[in-house]
Amino acid sequence: MNRRYFLRSAAASALAAPLAHALPARAMQPGAIQPGATQPLTITLNGNAATKPVPRSFIGLSYELAQLTEPAFFSKENHGLIAAFHQLSPQGVLRLGGNSSEFCWFQDSPSTPAPKLHVPTGNISANWMPHRLFAISPQAVDNLAGFLDATGWQVIYGVNFGNSSPERAAVEAAYAAKRLGSHLIFFQIGNEPDFYRDSNNGTRPAGWDFPDYAREWLAFARAIAAAVPGARFGGPDVGASSDWITRFAAEVAPQLGDSLVAVTGHYYAEGPPDDPRVTSTRLLAGNPAVRKDTEAVVAAAEAHHLVYRMTEGNSCYRGGKPGMSNAFASSLWAGDYLLELASLGCAGVNLHGGDSRFLTASLGDHTPGRDVAKGHETRSGGFYTPIDSELNQPVRLMPIAYGMLIAQQFAGATMLETSLQTEANITAYAARTAKGYLVAVFNKDESTAADLAIALPADAAPRATAWRLEGPALDATTGITLAGASLDLQQKWAPRHIEKVQVRGSSARIHLSAASAALVFLESFPR
Repeated sequence: MNRRYFLRSAAASALAAPLAHALPARAMQPGAIQPGATQPLTITLNGNAATKPVPRSFIGLSYELAQLTEPAFFSKENHGLIAAFHQLSPQGVLRLGGNSSEFCWFQDSPSTPAPKLHVPTGNISANWMPHRLFAISPQAVDNLAGFLDATGWQVIYGVNFGNSSPERAAVEAAYAAKRLGSHLIFFQIGNEPDFYRDSNNGTRPAGWDFPDYAREWLAFARAIAAAVPGARFGGPDVGASSDWITRFAAEVAPQLGDSLVAVTGHYYAEGPPDDPRVTSTRLLAGNPAVRKDTEAVVAAAEAHHLVYRMTEGNSCYRGGKPGMSNAFASSLWAGDYLLELASLGCAGVNLHGGDSRFLTASLGDHTPGRDVAKGHETRSGGFYTPIDSELNQPVRLMPIAYGMLIAQQFAGATMLETSLQTEANITAYAARTAKGYLVAVFNKDESTAADLAIALPADAAPRATAWRLEGPALDATTGITLAGASLDLQQKWAPRHIEKVQVRGSSARIHLSAASAALVFLESFPR
């Protein structure tokens, strides 16, 4: 386990304890409370706003910057990919970075020489970084601009920090800023610099630390700012070291002023995929450290008038685990994780994915996910990708996208403080909207159902409806539905089954099957 696992230590022993409110397992009618059942769990909306409104651009995707070496991928002609982006959000954020960004170079003319390829010393097979360079052409950036026009999305553009120079970065940034225009949110300089000194990375020597990083990073930022008036930046885009984020906000922000607009970091819940301890059960057990660390980072960001965005992450690092990252378990995990971050004031989340060729290259051509699959998978990696977009194959949305779609319903809403007193593996999130309230509930226990009572706010009308997120099993890769409908790029997704929720007295009552989720809509009286 590498340092991406450190956040899991607090939760390693909290695996699926028996539910405090165990219910009979026999089937019940959707939305109904079984007579004589255990007292339902009560979800209370406390009324206090937990954060500012969730940004409309909260939902995001992260891709390897090397994906731009195929200019036709992010282009206005890639209709399947455009349709997939539209399904997830009408105005999300695309982040381009990843390990490969440290080996990308901008070939602004045929005569531009390639940078020197850094080859780590020691056992090359133990190194998890790319072992080749990736040339990005101006045409790729031009096409990216057309793709962003077609999707309505914005972009975080990564530049090579590990194997480049301030001068090269400035040339690339100037062209990107000119072509991408208002679609460009900010530049990201480097990817996971807190790992540079590690032996399996080797981008910098042992002993290289945050002071060295800050000094070098500022040289790049100033060179870009000189070439791009009004350039905006985010960082440090660390892999695991949240203390680097708070130091970045405190030490770098004062030197850049308004040019720095965001602090950024990554989070992978599990990994690596070939560790037998990595399971869907443990993934869904949650991680108490997420709240603690996110609260600290958001506070540090706000103290310097910045926002925090989780710019790369997913269910399992090093490409994801088959049967978990590409299955229904990821649907539940993503919805729960994204809404937890939204409730803590995070400005957005970019889940990593893309073409498995580039994801594999970004890992030094290692294929731990495929090794776990033992020949049952033809793809080399990228099991966690939200959008399956393999070469010469139809584009399709993966199970994790269902969780993202639930979280997207909260865009523009104001998250509320919510309480649910239980030892069960159930989480709940609520928000105030223009029409009433949203309540998302995730039952992450794979064997025990639960009855829930949502206490109606004082201005709520006695009417409620729900969408259900359901799948055949945690490891199911097909048969998943949200509101009775599957995600199909042949048509815009729309709920097929909107369930009427029983309202009894001052609460809305709903039964939640094991390993499922529900999004409840509470209407409010006109103001």
